[in-house]
Amino acid sequence: MTTTAPHRPNGARPQQLLRSLLGDFWYWREEHIPSAALVELLAEFDITAAGARTAMRRLAARGLLTVRRDGRTTAYGIPPRTAAVIVEHTHRMLTFGSSPPEWDGAWTVVAFSVPEEERGLRTALRTRLRVLGFAPLYDGVWVSPHELTDAAAAALRELGVSAATVLRCTEPRHRTGRHPADAFDLRELAQEYRGFVERYEPVLRRATAGRIDPAEALRIRTELGAQWRDFQRLDPDLPAELLPRDFQRDKAQRVFVEIYERLGPVAELRFRQVLARRAPELAELTTRHDLASVTKLLHSLGDRAHGDTPFEQATAAWRLAEAKREHW
Repeated sequence: MTTTAPHRPNGARPQQLLRSLLGDFWYWREEHIPSAALVELLAEFDITAAGARTAMRRLAARGLLTVRRDGRTTAYGIPPRTAAVIVEHTHRMLTFGSSPPEWDGAWTVVAFSVPEEERGLRTALRTRLRVLGFAPLYDGVWVSPHELTDAAAAALRELGVSAATVLRCTEPRHRTGRHPADAFDLRELAQEYRGFVERYEPVLRRATAGRIDPAEALRIRTELGAQWRDFQRLDPDLPAELLPRDFQRDKAQRVFVEIYERLGPVAELRFRQVLARRAPELAELTTRHDLASVTKLLHSLGDRAHGDTPFEQATAAWRLAEAKREHW
């Protein structure tokens, strides 16, 4: 499987930027922001008013934004989520790629048979497996080095696929045929990580020298976060033993976090400035997060259940739709 490099289908960029903006600066607020203010925030990224309003409507239709109307004023907010979900997702985004996961040498294998006439079911199953982190070793044999037996079995049950087997196994010493790692083609992704480093190392030097103004800081930090979330979604996060030699994810992660942290205060200032034009009473509620504060919150929450709110359900549906669009 070729791991597709981060990209956004037509119409997805404004949605991704808006989600990133609200996730970065409005991630724990119940107040709704007037659509006119969101239009101005997206204008910072050269998104037209029509494109911004379309993005809002589409995100609301998917359950990723809530809508509140007061007369002729329409405002949008983030759906209710459990505190643990917010903190865990943010921490995972900021720490993704810092180190590869430990591996016991075992593979999760899903073998299935779906009749040719049930193409819709086959496509749905492949999409679910891809989102979980599997890749096709053969047409009906998908593999992952992660412990995903329960998740794979649940997907099969939900889709009603009975002609299937899920198992956890290791390779024989003397094997024939393809190596399970051959299912993951990371060449394009490795190139994208190298390009990410080459593009953003000069930005990091400018940020360190304090030569980035608030407007540019907001654009860079938001685009940076959106691109890193794309990496997080598309990278199968393989163990070190299975990565190509020149795989610069760890270096890219360090560059990402340093820029994200350094530009946080000035980017927050710009978000406040733009929001104050339309909703000055909301501007002072703007809050950014950083790795230290999110890590502290995560530790304070312990093993608290994460819940299954409509937002998490909508996010899961969005990921499935993105995976289907990218590969079929």
